[in-house]
Amino acid sequence: MQLIGLTGGIASGKSTIGRRLEELGAVRIDADVLAREAVAPGSPGLAAVRERFGADVLRSDGSLDRAALGSRVFADAGALTALNEIVHPEVHRLFGERVAEIAVRDPDAIVVYEVPLLVEAGRAYDWDHVVVAEAPAEQRVRRMVELRGMSEADARGRIANQAGDEERRAIADTVIDTSGSEAHTIGQTDALWRRLTGG
Repeated sequence: MQLIGLTGGIASGKSTIGRRLEELGAVRIDADVLAREAVAPGSPGLAAVRERFGADVLRSDGSLDRAALGSRVFADAGALTALNEIVHPEVHRLFGERVAEIAVRDPDAIVVYEVPLLVEAGRAYDWDHVVVAEAPAEQRVRRMVELRGMSEADARGRIANQAGDEERRAIADTVIDTSGSEAHTIGQTDALWRRLTGG
């Protein structure tokens, strides 16, 4: 099994790369999906979030109100750290479970773990290859405003709370430039796949 860490700042094009690798035959695991599972209704993670942040971060149905929580933690470094201390261990556990399941099904699988905060979380895993999606900050701000409906201030705040390009490049085995067309990103991803598979 090959374990590929795919990272990059918010709106850097990670998902485009991850989807393409999955199309080519990789098993894709998305850390954002695991993070949602980590705080799903009834989970220990959600109970810990409620205990730390109060009931006002929950919706009337008991699920997490992500917007309410996000507005609190992205404006307060201490709150963000507290949230990460709840969510990251749960995500780590869920990821380990997924990898173990995949190893049983297909010992030769290429597993791509799409994880925005790979640098911030430290090298928690023994990656066979680290891929960094990269686009200029201004372009990423535009993507967040135009595609996700964020305010420019929120978009800049999210970028400021993440590792910088230099920190991500320092751990990268491959950097994929996502600032051009989607076809350009796909072409680089296909070349990466050929290297990973020896094709």
